[in-house]
Amino acid sequence: MATMLKATQTIPSGEMVFFRSFFAMLPVLAFLAWRGNLRFAFATKRPFGHVVRGLVGVTSMSLSFFALTRLPLPDATAIGYASPLIIVILSAVLLQERVYIFRWTTVLVGLVGVMIVLWPRLTVFSGAGGPDNTEFVGAIAALLAAILSAFAMLQVRKLVQTERSEAIVTYFFISACVLSLLTLPLGWVWPTPEQAALLVGAGFFGGIGQLLLTNCYRYADMSVIAPFEYVSLLLTIGIGMAIFGDVPTLSMIVGAIIIVGSGIAVILRERWLGLDRAKAREANTP
Repeated sequence: MATMLKATQTIPSGEMVFFRSFFAMLPVLAFLAWRGNLRFAFATKRPFGHVVRGLVGVTSMSLSFFALTRLPLPDATAIGYASPLIIVILSAVLLQERVYIFRWTTVLVGLVGVMIVLWPRLTVFSGAGGPDNTEFVGAIAALLAAILSAFAMLQVRKLVQTERSEAIVTYFFISACVLSLLTLPLGWVWPTPEQAALLVGAGFFGGIGQLLLTNCYRYADMSVIAPFEYVSLLLTIGIGMAIFGDVPTLSMIVGAIIIVGSGIAVILRERWLGLDRAKAREANTP
């Protein structure tokens, strides 16, 4: 999906969001109909909650798509991995969740990795000008997208208390379609046949990917599945070099390794704690 969107980088990001959301909704609704769950797609008790999630999530998506047009594919992907780290911080500050020293340490280490990826792009600090300023704007957009994505996930955590996942996904797609249409006066362009095919394909791949990600949690724990998300970084490095000629820099590789390592450390730690708790319950069961 990201590769297809980057290949259409002359298309405004608002237009990208519309194609991504509208054509992603088609396979999702078809799947729900096949499973007999289509009736749940529009049932909601908290419409305003979906609106808030839509506003934050669509803004995050727009910024991330904009970043794709300004940054090498691996760099934009690596910066996006800051979102799970930011969720930990927001959970502690806003939700008053207890976060222990190990997780705080891994979050801080992960944020150092984010800064290592970002720093070469922050040319404003060195007074440099020229085309590199484009990557500076892209890096800031990617970081803001990660922050807003974390806020969106917190909103989702509130919604799941009363809403079914079918409704959460459907209403987000609807919100994204409606909100992206508001950017039409800002200068949408008529895509070429090749660009249109890529935009439609990005939507379908995005929708199918979301279906696969959602359903894989039916068959395995989150701690087992989450590390596989980092495989996308390896894929984007290969695709970026093969298609776009993006050669990963040393700072990008080092920063990405630190970010991914921090994320995996948190995941494994939570898995070990979960296993320990399960063993303790078994030991106390008569």
